[in-house]
Amino acid sequence: MAAEMSVIASAGTAVDGRQQQAPADLPWIEDAGKIAPKDARELSRLFFDRLQDLEEGTREYSYARNTLIEMNMSLVHFAARRFRGRGPEEQEDILQVGTIGLIKAIDRFELSREVEFTTFAVPYIVGEMKRFFRDTSWAVHVPRRLQELRVELAKARDHLSAVNGSAPTVAELAAYLDLPEEEVIEGMVASNGYTAGSLDLPTGDADADEGRSYAETLGDDDPAMELVEDFQALAPMLHQLDERDRLLLQMRFGQEMTQAQIGAELGYSQMHVSRLISRLLDRLRAGMLTES
Repeated sequence: MAAEMSVIASAGTAVDGRQQQAPADLPWIEDAGKIAPKDARELSRLFFDRLQDLEEGTREYSYARNTLIEMNMSLVHFAARRFRGRGPEEQEDILQVGTIGLIKAIDRFELSREVEFTTFAVPYIVGEMKRFFRDTSWAVHVPRRLQELRVELAKARDHLSAVNGSAPTVAELAAYLDLPEEEVIEGMVASNGYTAGSLDLPTGDADADEGRSYAETLGDDDPAMELVEDFQALAPMLHQLDERDRLLLQMRFGQEMTQAQIGAELGYSQMHVSRLISRLLDRLRAGMLTES
């Protein structure tokens, strides 16, 4: 985290030519943060194409990477809008963690995926923001009364532990706070909702799974990630379909109509609708295999 925050600090400051040097085939951009989003998309492709050939740690690499960060900060501000309405201090934290997501997206993006960087980066940015709220907010909704009781219980537990030399019982907490035992128990149960278990926590068996998080021991690759590439390959083929075929797809998969309902709507038999959709899907599958 410290390394990422240092990059954030450098990304927001102007860097003169003595500190970083632009490669000969890249333009020198004095203030990348002022570039319009549309221009940033075009320039980002150029910088990503060059970045993959530069050696990490060189001045040229640092210039290209930091310029990409500055040019695409508008994505962070765009994602932060969904969390507006919070205090200025928390908004600043949101922008910082969003920038971490942007940096991760830049470091992992590959032009060979043929996906727009904006499409690739926004999930990373929003993901970091949601992780921030997960780590700093109540994991479940708890009434204000119980949120305040949690703080009082924590103070009472620390005080009684120091005085008695052992963890206090429910009865001792109730007597100290002058509350019914049932209310103390309710507050203790509600305190469990302050944090949720993180998949990023290390596994319990340090010897067998050293350095591995719990998430790394679960499941397999998320198949939804492959859908991004499939959608990108499918989109141009959908544009080439005639009006009837697009209507069939919209009714069957967009409106989730049955084949009988589609037939009644278009004046076809159910069997004819079934044949049309089958041939259409075969064409699209063949086209996607050709693209890959």
